[in-house]
Amino acid sequence: MESMEFKDYYQILGVAPDADEKAIRQAFRKLARQYHPDVNPGDKAAEEKFKEINEANQVLSDPEQRKKYDALRTQYQRWQQGGRRPQDFNWQDWSAPPGEGVYEHYASTDDLQDLFGDESPFSDFFSTIFGRARGAERAPRPRRGRDREVEVEITLEEAVRGTTRAIQIGDRRIEAKIPPGVYTGARVRLAAQGEPGRQGGPDGDLYLVIRVAPHATFERDGDDLFTEVPVDIYTAALGGEVRVPTLDGAVMLKIPPQTQSGRTLRLRGKGMPRLDDPATRGDLYVRVRLVLPEPLSDRELQAFRELAAARHGA
Repeated sequence: MESMEFKDYYQILGVAPDADEKAIRQAFRKLARQYHPDVNPGDKAAEEKFKEINEANQVLSDPEQRKKYDALRTQYQRWQQGGRRPQDFNWQDWSAPPGEGVYEHYASTDDLQDLFGDESPFSDFFSTIFGRARGAERAPRPRRGRDREVEVEITLEEAVRGTTRAIQIGDRRIEAKIPPGVYTGARVRLAAQGEPGRQGGPDGDLYLVIRVAPHATFERDGDDLFTEVPVDIYTAALGGEVRVPTLDGAVMLKIPPQTQSGRTLRLRGKGMPRLDDPATRGDLYVRVRLVLPEPLSDRELQAFRELAAARHGA
């Protein structure tokens, strides 16, 4: 038998040889999301990595296959430690009997046949040791269509009230409804608007990945908003009202007497609506920024001099 490359499945998944089923499953899912062909369209290196990850999971998540693989791995490592060449290792002792095969049990969200067609997703190493993959998966059966993701940018004003976007998926044009309260990174699910199913299977879903554009006036933290308003020294000292912008229109904010610059006042219910409860809204926090009236008259300047003298006892 010709020389063959040994596959270290534990190294491929980044787990220890004594890893339990949970650790193997978690490692597989993390890597599968990273290298999935849908996430890396046209990237052949990522595609091969995805196949390799699936192959490692196929073996290590099956007790019988893992037992055989662990025994092979131990003997192969001893062979190498003995200073012998990898190409001289006797693979024949570990080869699956003719006609023997394993049943595939894909743990990914998509069947690999959907991704790669009839091309085998398994290496020569796998096929030699465990036999050619076979199973009911190769027979025609209903298959759910794959999900799709589309990034959508909206304004903060649109995030407050909700909005719609026309999304082009292939030859389909979808009028997508975006609910109030969405935030950057939120995923809006449009059921059955993804790729069509096969063999009568259900259609996949379409997910809108939201990005809320930065705003010139407001900063957002969760459901709360933050802004800054200029307040003249007379209003800050004596109290009064100032006009404050909100996403629902300007309102008047009461400034208590002797308000210092930098003080933050709250307007309840003037923030963002909650995504899961649009009737409930966060708050708007207004930071006071003290400003001098411009220009100051001679009379005002004289009054400030007198006040300063009185304050310092001059």
